[in-house]
Amino acid sequence: MGTIEFITLFALITSLTALSIDAMLPAFPAIADSFSLTDSNDTQLVISALVFGMVFGELLFGPLSDTKGRKYAILLGMLIFCLGSIISMTAQSYEWMLVGRLIQGFGVSGPKIASRALIRDQYTGASMARIMSFIMMFFILVPMLAPALGQLIISFANWRAIFVVFLVMTVIVGIWFALRQPETLSKDRRIPFSLKAVAKASKSILLKPVVMAYAVTAGLLFGALLLYIGMAQAIFQDVFQITDQFPLYFAILASGVGVSSFLNGKLVMKYGMYKLSISALICLAGFSALLLLVGLIYQGQPPLLWFMLISFLCFCCIGILFGNLTAMAMETLGNIAGLGASIIASSSSLVAVIFSASCGRFYNQTTIPLAIGFICAALLGLLLVARAEKLKQSA
Repeated sequence: MGTIEFITLFALITSLTALSIDAMLPAFPAIADSFSLTDSNDTQLVISALVFGMVFGELLFGPLSDTKGRKYAILLGMLIFCLGSIISMTAQSYEWMLVGRLIQGFGVSGPKIASRALIRDQYTGASMARIMSFIMMFFILVPMLAPALGQLIISFANWRAIFVVFLVMTVIVGIWFALRQPETLSKDRRIPFSLKAVAKASKSILLKPVVMAYAVTAGLLFGALLLYIGMAQAIFQDVFQITDQFPLYFAILASGVGVSSFLNGKLVMKYGMYKLSISALICLAGFSALLLLVGLIYQGQPPLLWFMLISFLCFCCIGILFGNLTAMAMETLGNIAGLGASIIASSSSLVAVIFSASCGRFYNQTTIPLAIGFICAALLGLLLVARAEKLKQSA
């Protein structure tokens, strides 16, 4: 397989998570009508259920890819994702649709976790950095474009057609991957699965306060992002009376995460992960407080320009934090880094879904609950990161 084909294939594989979240947003009103939901905030569970499924999938697919191989884990995950898509697509009740989303989240963890390991197997050093940078460029574009895809689909068909697109895309990419990508983890390098060893390593990681402080902070920031994603369609419709142009405004704010993630690669070499993370958390708290102040001044319905400008700055801070927090959590794990990555990802997803689902219930057709959620995530994160650094220095 050539480099261009490899990059294209793995860009599609890694985009499944973002696509399965963001493409659903324009369908929220149609889903609420279809299932006669009395509380419009219940549509946020479409996102929460998927991320909750990832909590368990991320724990399984890390060790599974080390035991059975990368290809096995990716294809199994895709198969489970397809099953979840079929259940959601054919669901006759909202509860069954959420069951399908839960299964989708569990399955999508396979490609998410195992593809990173496969790339690490096949490329090293500068070559790996080059491949990952190209894949990340595509990955950054997906959250910007996915709502437009969802909007396009529901303009021609109902919301169930979005799951048909998920299903068809996954089958095509899965067949492509199965036929063209060889296994990168030879049998002599595979690690026999041991529940006792996994439990022991998990306990070791969970009892490391520094690691968990960074993992929980990453979860809070992911939760803040999910909180916005869950509220975004409703905010633009209720507060700003924007419906058809929603994907455009969503893309503008999503670009803040993408641009800052790209810039972080340059800034971190100059300032270091800790200084950059603390600065970003302080800025996020400040910008979020400003978003709250403007919201209060305008009784929860600020001018669109103010909302877009301040929110964009908040997302720039979040983009800087994501990569740094995960990297700092991984620093001290040594020879259990593979399983550690799974546990950190799973812990962060669990914190994120609890945070976003709890805060999302307070949406009241204003921007105020979103601003308060951002402030809470930033301040709690600031306390945790400062505490982690203090523990590292005293160790």
